[in-house]
Parts: sequence; structure tokens; C-alpha cells
Amino acid sequence: MHRVLDRCHRTLFAALSLIGVRGQERLLHWYFDWWHRRPDPWGLAVDEYEQFKYATTLEQLPARHYGRILDVGCSEGAFTHRLAAAYPHADVTGADISERALARARTPVPGPAPRFVRLNIVTAPPADRFDLVFCAELLYYLGRPRQLRRACAHLTAAVAPGGLLVLVHPWPEARRFCAYIEAAADVRRVTEHVERGTGRPFAVSVYEAAATAGRHAAGHRAAGRLARPGRQTGRGA
Repeated sequence: MHRVLDRCHRTLFAALSLIGVRGQERLLHWYFDWWHRRPDPWGLAVDEYEQFKYATTLEQLPARHYGRILDVGCSEGAFTHRLAAAYPHADVTGADISERALARARTPVPGPAPRFVRLNIVTAPPADRFDLVFCAELLYYLGRPRQLRRACAHLTAAVAPGGLLVLVHPWPEARRFCAYIEAAADVRRVTEHVERGTGRPFAVSVYEAAATAGRHAAGHRAAGRLARPGRQTGRGA
């Protein structure tokens, strides 16, 4: 049943992407504000599967210093606050398209306080660069290749030279998103964990940006050349 619902979900958002970038932005803004009419609509702060996925994601990170961290598609900030607790000396930012979700994310909680900003990753990259960028359960909302190319180019542009980009998406669909990332910039995959031990398999794919200043311009050129990603980039755990 879950797979059937997922398929219907993907079909809906693929259809929405046909109206163009600006129209899609308005609809997604409305859609996620509507979902967030009540707190934590997907149970991200309490669901056992989500908590397991958060812990699994953090386990894949190399042990290093991360001065600036970005969580793209943060919703009400459940994972963003977890990042702030795990890296208390880092400057942690959560970004989302829904203003209603961000208003709840800004509610004070014990511990380090992240900051939260509104962002549509399709229309614009973040204003700054970060040592660690997360994008989880987001890319399948974007539908068409054009939007995916733009979003992935903006994600990779947000990563500081030598920084990490972490994708977390359902498996094996994650393979398709990885192909866009690998075409968007000079990045290399440093690790990938595929979790099959749940009824909803997912992949955590970690990429490292090249430590060169000119990689972003090359990345945007590569993004424009990618029409249909054909490579399978995922591999088993």
C-alpha cells in the first residue's frame, strides 16, 4: 500500500511541475503551508522510522569540523535542531518553502538555536556556502528534469570547496537524484549507505565538493547539458 501511495504522490508532483517554475513555486508554497496548518503533520519529531533515519544519516558523516551547516527542506526543524545539538559549535541553518513551517521551527527549544530562512531551492541557491549541506526527502517533489537540474545545481553551489553534500531519499529512486548531482558539479561520492532493514528502504549518499574555486561555474554548465540522467549511481550497503 505504501508503494502505491508513493507512486500516486510522485505522479501528482510530476504533473504539477508541468506548469513551469514560478507556477510550481506558488503551488508548492500553498501545498506545504496547507499541510502545516497543524503541527508536525508527518510526525517527523516523533515517528520511529524518521528518528532511525536521522540517526543513520548522522552515522555516515566523516568525523571532521563543520563550521556552517544547512538543512534544505527542513519543515518544522526536527532534524535541524538535532544537527544543532550534535554540532553545538556550528552555525546551523534550516531552509524551507513554507512560512508556516518556519514559524514553528523558530519556536525556542532547549539547546543551541539554529536560524531558519525561507528558500525555494529551484529558483535560487542559498546566499552563502556551507561546510555541510543536507537535502532529505525533497527532490521527488520537483518532478521534471528541468527543475531537478536547477535544484541540484543550486544545492552543489551551496557547498563550500571541500565541503559535503548529503542526500537522503527513498531507494532505489535515490539513484536518479544522484545522477543529477553528479552532473551538476565537480563532486565525488565518498560513501553511500542503503538501508533495507525497514519497510521503506532509503539511501544516504554523501558527496564531497572539489577543493577548487572554479568548480561552481563548471557545475552550472554541466547541469545545462544533462537532459536525461541514465547512470545508476547507487550501490548496496
